[in-house]
Amino acid sequence: MSFRPLHDRVVVSRVDSEEKTAGGIIIPDTAKEKPSEGVIVSVGPGARDEDGKYITPDVKKGDRVLFGKWSGTEIKVDGDELLIMKESDIMGVIEG
Repeated sequence: MSFRPLHDRVVVSRVDSEEKTAGGIIIPDTAKEKPSEGVIVSVGPGARDEDGKYITPDVKKGDRVLFGKWSGTEIKVDGDELLIMKESDIMGVIEG
């Protein structure tokens, strides 16, 4: 099954966080915070302006992004856990 977001929404796949601290302590799955970093899987066509024309999104498929801790709605597509969020929930793109 494929999923195509509408308007200015994006689909993000979370990036797993480290399982050890800097001091070498292993963190169990139950104590881990959900990462607020992910990779764009799919992007909608964009929001519409007052004239009905699309405003092109600033992000594209494959971009690594940071988003708010409580941003988006979690969904499962073909067993993959994904987030759907508005482009405005994304704080920035990680470059390099």
